[in-house]
Amino acid sequence: MKSPRAIIDEMLKNDAFSDWLGVNIIEVKPGSCALNCSINGSMLNGFNIAHGGITYSLSDSALAFAANAYGFKCVSIETSIYHLRKVVLGDNLTVNCFEINRGKSTGTYSVEITNQNHELISKFKGTVHISKDVW
Repeated sequence: MKSPRAIIDEMLKNDAFSDWLGVNIIEVKPGSCALNCSINGSMLNGFNIAHGGITYSLSDSALAFAANAYGFKCVSIETSIYHLRKVVLGDNLTVNCFEINRGKSTGTYSVEITNQNHELISKFKGTVHISKDVW
């Protein structure tokens, strides 16, 4: 079976969106993932703050990396997010995903995003379907 990093590298090969986000993988292991991203002007909405889809997308990517790192292909089936603070141009976000529970066919994960001041920006919860397909 492939290593967690080899799996993530394969996932990222065709992931133009994570490339556009500027996702940097800090650490990945089965059930957890840490990454970061800097906010640029193309991520801002009409209020001159980061679009909520940015933190959602970062959380969703961290969820995917943590869940797939076991070596079996997983896809999200339910997610939710709470936005706690605004994100502005130049913010450097750190994303940490942790496994809550993993069964035979589903797994549940929690993701927290903080900024460069260690302030909590958002909390995300996601459930994945675990397939029998091996990476």
